[in-house]
Amino acid sequence: MGGSFAGDFPDVYIWQQDYDDLSFLKGLGMSNQENDLLSRRNAIKFGVASLSSVGMVAGAQAHKLGDSIQTPFVVAQTLIPIAGSDAEFPVRRVYCIGRNYAAHAREMGSDPTREPPFFFQKPADAIQFVAPNKLVDHPYPSLTKNYHYEVELVAALNKGGKNIPVEKALEHVFGYALGLDMTRRDLQRFMGDQKKPWEIGKSFDYSAPIGPIFRVSQIGHFTKGAISLSVNGIVKQKANLDQMIWSVAEQIAKLSEANELFPGDIIYSGTPENVGPVIRGDVIRCTIDNLPDLSIKIV
Repeated sequence: MGGSFAGDFPDVYIWQQDYDDLSFLKGLGMSNQENDLLSRRNAIKFGVASLSSVGMVAGAQAHKLGDSIQTPFVVAQTLIPIAGSDAEFPVRRVYCIGRNYAAHAREMGSDPTREPPFFFQKPADAIQFVAPNKLVDHPYPSLTKNYHYEVELVAALNKGGKNIPVEKALEHVFGYALGLDMTRRDLQRFMGDQKKPWEIGKSFDYSAPIGPIFRVSQIGHFTKGAISLSVNGIVKQKANLDQMIWSVAEQIAKLSEANELFPGDIIYSGTPENVGPVIRGDVIRCTIDNLPDLSIKIV
């Protein structure tokens, strides 16, 4: 049997099947040329099955867009409030860039003059919304004794694409927010020393606190501006956004070379130097010029 689920497209339920007859697609109003050029990506966009050249799973059908789909349970959609409106931003993927300020790269043992950008992901439900002018409880996670803060500018996309040119990259940005990339540093370092993936150090519940998203039409794009973080009133991180090694536009362009980007993707754009630990009872306050502060208490 040649069937499998298209697991890398979580928002669309697709059954991939081996089938060499494209005739049934004519009912969708597609020309022969379009049928011939049908790719897996287009199959998903049109809401039809992905095809290849051997046999067919009897009775297997893909859902068309607009169909009512029944599932055995409901998975909650992660949403971030949009400032100045009742609308909310639906999150598809959470991307993060590593070591994007030179001084931070050095404190993590890297050479910022030689390294190309690299990215990792957090699950969408790692998002913890933090409303402005509120002190929100943030749970100290399990399995760690060295829990670190990293303040970051976050870009939210409302347009997708593959191999996006740098000069057009900012056209894909819907808005910006202030965020924290919370990290179980001991687990990250231990897994790195073992030459194993360090996802467990970065991707866990509540590891991505974030404030409301402000539309570009409200605040413009961020190419410079002060970014800082304090713990219990003592400044720990302080830099300027123009000190990023890779700008937001460059991050979008480079990331789109590796993954096709889609509306709903957000990008944590890197943290300045002087990351460090917090313990229960500590209060973290984050600031970026022209965005409201973000404050959490570790509990």
